[in-house]
This record gives sequence, structure tokens and C-alpha cells, in this order.
Amino acid sequence: MRIALVTDAWEPQVNGVVRTLRALSRELERAGHSIVRISPEMFRTIACPTYSEIRLALLAGAEVARRLQLFRPDAIHIATEGPLGLAARRWCIRGGHAFTTAYHTRFPEYLASRTHLPATLFWPYIRWFHAPAARIMTSTPAVAAQLAGHGLDRTHHWGRGVDVDSFRPGLPAHPAMEKLPRPIQLYVGRVAIEKNLEAFLGCRHPGSKVVVGDGPAFEALRRRFPSAHFLGALDGAELASAYGTADVFVFPSRTDTFGLVLVEALACGTPVAAFPVPGPADILSDEVACLDEDLDEAIAGALTRVRYRCDEYAARFSWSASARQFLAGLEPLPLPPPRPAQGGFGLGREREGLLRSGS
Repeated sequence: MRIALVTDAWEPQVNGVVRTLRALSRELERAGHSIVRISPEMFRTIACPTYSEIRLALLAGAEVARRLQLFRPDAIHIATEGPLGLAARRWCIRGGHAFTTAYHTRFPEYLASRTHLPATLFWPYIRWFHAPAARIMTSTPAVAAQLAGHGLDRTHHWGRGVDVDSFRPGLPAHPAMEKLPRPIQLYVGRVAIEKNLEAFLGCRHPGSKVVVGDGPAFEALRRRFPSAHFLGALDGAELASAYGTADVFVFPSRTDTFGLVLVEALACGTPVAAFPVPGPADILSDEVACLDEDLDEAIAGALTRVRYRCDEYAARFSWSASARQFLAGLEPLPLPPPRPAQGGFGLGREREGLLRSGS
């Protein structure tokens, strides 16, 4: 199957959406499918206001339409609600082509945390954007129920996975963490206001607090909490080592739809402390985590969990299963063959070049 994947989130951004789409693409290609991606690095971009790491494509509508027409995909999936997602949505609706979307981020709550405006102001846009989709892919039952409460009930479950070859117990200790006073309490993710990091960094539990990640709030939080250890962004073996060195993984976010870092931490044998909110409440069990409205209590409880149970629990989250769920949710898209190009040039060669640039 030829699948067009349209996303406003892609490398060099470091977040759960990018990592999910990257892992999905690998699994689909391994299974013999062809992925054609339309993402911001193909366009002129500007920095997202208040979040310079995120680049927003400029005047992309005509080029998105051209690429989709030339790709002739069997299915179109729109991963994000940004400029590229809007352009692809517009092309699909105008041409009568079915498409699917995903609800990766609880955008009303995310925007509310950044603007201090009520989340209800942003729900009309979410309803408008996703309403024409054949299906909206959601990672947990709680997210599907939330969308249904807003009139978006054509949802399809698409779970997440973890690479257990990379994230596993028994890795060497991270050199920046191994000599810190214990218990070591770790956060991994974007360092931004919507992640509610103040709730973690303000906890009174003894030991050491470590933050892995980068983002617009990095410098302000490092100045405000000088006793915490800010390691910046880590990836690959370094990230896995940080997970495994920690005694507890702390997830203070109240706005994530899933929390890929949760299962990565568990796969390294590290129990989780979190608030009892959608995301953690959907995917964690009392055996490997402690959820409490008092984050200090959650940390204390998580530290009593048995580590080998954590990696056993994480093994149930498979990227291959995630890819199969994604495929099952797609809507087939029979497109008519494109007209021959004028001037004697075959369309096939141009299409082949675009495929190489978009894969």
C-alpha cells in the first residue's frame, strides 16, 4: 500500500509525535508498504510563536496538492492540525478524497496552558478540523471518549509501542547520574509549560531530580530550580541509560494523550509516578506505577514497585502491533491516474523524484 503521511511535526523536533511517526514508518516499510511523507523541511518555514523549535510551513497549499496528486497514494493520513495538515485536508475535501486524522495532542488543554485562556475556546477548531475524517485515530479509550463527548465519535484505536532492543534493563549507568544522591527521580520530555514540570521540580521527596530534554522553558526552569540536574536532550543509548539509572520516572503532564516516555521508562525497569489523568491512567497498572494527585505520594509509592515487573509489563507494547492497528484504521483511496504531462515529458520521472524526496 502507498500511504501519504502529512505531518507538521518532524525532525529535528524531538517529541512523542515525531518518534511515533518515525517508528510507524519503519514498521510499515519493513512490512513492504511505501510511505510518502509531506513534512515541514520540504517548505519555507517560520518559527512557531512562543515555541521556536517548531517550524510552521508557509504558503504550502499548492505544493501539498501537487505532491499528493503526483504521489497517487492508496490512503492519506493527516497526523497534525497545523498548516500542512490544513492544506492536505483542504485538498482532500475539494477532491472528494477520504482521509484519516490522528489526535496526538490534547490541543485545547495544551493551548490553554500556554495562553491562559479556557480550553473551551479551542474546541470548535478541533471539531471543525477532524469532523470530515473517515476515522480519527486515538491512542487510548479516554481520549476517544473525550472526542466523542465533543461530537467526534468516528474514532479508531491506534496504540503505541516501545523498542525493547534499545530500551531494556541492565544497561550501564549514565555517567552524569550514577553518583547522584538517591533516589534519582527522572523526567524525560519537552521542557515546556504544558508539561507541568514545576509540579515535579517542586516536589519535596528527598534524593535527586533529573530533567532530560529541551524546550522553551529550559533556561527559566534551570534558574528557578538550581538543585535539579538538567542534562539537555538525549537519544539512543544515552537516553536508555538515563531511564535505567533512575529509581523512578516522574510524569507530571496532565495534557498528554499517551506518553511514549512512560513505556520507555518501564522497558528499562523503572517504575512510574504520575497524576491519575488520561494517558497514565489508561496505560499503567498499579503493579508498575503509582498515580496520585499528590505527586510526592506518587513518587513514594512508585519506589516500592518491583523493577523486573516493569520491563515485563512494557513488553506488551509492540510497534509491530501499533502499525497493524494503524493500517486497519486507514481509509482506502482509489485515485484516477494522472493526466500525461504536456510538452512530451513523462509524469512518471517527476513522480519518482518526488517520492525519493518525500520518503
